[in-house]
Amino acid sequence: MRSTDLVVGRWGVRFRGRHFPAAIGKGGLTRDKREGDGATPCGAHRIVGLLYRPDRVARPTDWAVAIRPGDLWSDDPRDPDYNLMVRTPHRFSHEQLRRADPLYDMVLLTDWNWPEGRRGRGSAIFLHAWRKPRHPTEGCIAFRPDHLAWIVRRIGYETRVIIS
Repeated sequence: MRSTDLVVGRWGVRFRGRHFPAAIGKGGLTRDKREGDGATPCGAHRIVGLLYRPDRVARPTDWAVAIRPGDLWSDDPRDPDYNLMVRTPHRFSHEQLRRADPLYDMVLLTDWNWPEGRRGRGSAIFLHAWRKPRHPTEGCIAFRPDHLAWIVRRIGYETRVIIS
């Protein structure tokens, strides 16, 4: 592992010589991820994008993409656009990206089961702000908002998310 890797464990994340408290999925860590299991998938993952709410936070990096009203993420294995960003109206099950709460004000996207999602293997493993300290997620990795902002500013092309 390299200092540029985000190393995720049950009790937090190491990155660039620092340790950050973090929340993982309510289903714990798994090597056999399935849609809806609430688990965080083990392995080495790449960061493939950064979304942010321009009405709430300044653009965090030059490669960040604004979340617009009507942006959704498909989480329905029957959907031809499974595990991809889609727009409203969308007839399949999906998650709102533009939320009332601040969880998705800044979202790092991983390459888990992306870009060609295998149905049922789980969708959208994001790195985002937590609801409250260490409150479990549906499989994502969540941080204190200021810690997430610190991490985002230091992510590089070589950064991997190592979950073990």
